[in-house]
Amino acid sequence: MRHTRFALVTLVFTLVVSLQPVEARQATQRPQPPPAPEDVAAPPADATKSDTGLYSKVVKAGTGATHPGPADTVTVRYSGWTIEGRCFDSSLLRENRPSTFPLNGVLPGWSEGVQLMVVGETRRLWVPEALAFKGATGKPTGMVVFDIELLDIKASPLTAPPDVAAPPDNAKRTASGLAYRILKEGEGGRKPNQWSRVTVHYTGWTTDGQMFDSSVQRGQPSTFGLDAVIRGWTEGVQLMSVGEKTRFWIPQDLAYQGKPGTPRGMLVFDIELIGIEK
Repeated sequence: MRHTRFALVTLVFTLVVSLQPVEARQATQRPQPPPAPEDVAAPPADATKSDTGLYSKVVKAGTGATHPGPADTVTVRYSGWTIEGRCFDSSLLRENRPSTFPLNGVLPGWSEGVQLMVVGETRRLWVPEALAFKGATGKPTGMVVFDIELLDIKASPLTAPPDVAAPPDNAKRTASGLAYRILKEGEGGRKPNQWSRVTVHYTGWTTDGQMFDSSVQRGQPSTFGLDAVIRGWTEGVQLMSVGEKTRFWIPQDLAYQGKPGTPRGMLVFDIELIGIEK
């Protein structure tokens, strides 16, 4: 009996010891709050102050040439700290997944600061309380500091493209009457077929510039089978590769065909192909 009890204790001890590295490894795998920048307590001398009281400075220069507008949708990585150095929010804590949202739905200091940026840029903002949470319950008080990296800009879907009324001369045309123009080249390689399920961002306008549907405005890509959409989509998206963004002019007979309750006439869609399900 004494030998059995000793063996049991030894087994338990061995299990405890063997589990410790796993627990330690799991702890190290949990995302840690990013450390506060050295100048978190107050804007440094090289920061620029705007008329509203927002301070900012470029941490890393960008490669883009276009600044987002006040209603555009942006994709960013970011972290936020109080001036005492406490991290209260960070996209890095969410598996480093970027965040996407329209600039007319964020803090005034964010909207102002991000409009100063170009794609690829990282900027540090010192946002006074009047441009931040304004004393809201449960939110940080006083000035807060953000590091923001701008990854992408999508124009406000409420602003129709300048060539929405008709396909321009440089648009390509298919035998069915579908017209299209590539806005951003894709990665090449595999393209979807008519049975594929795809994930896309898109916005649709009538030719008089009225936006009638947009995943961009909802801030969430859409996924569906190409056999379950209008004919112009089924044909057009098959021409695309992942990463490509294309503008399509879809005649009525390839769109909703005059069905009640749907937009009539030629329709214009900007479509970005994000992924193809295997």
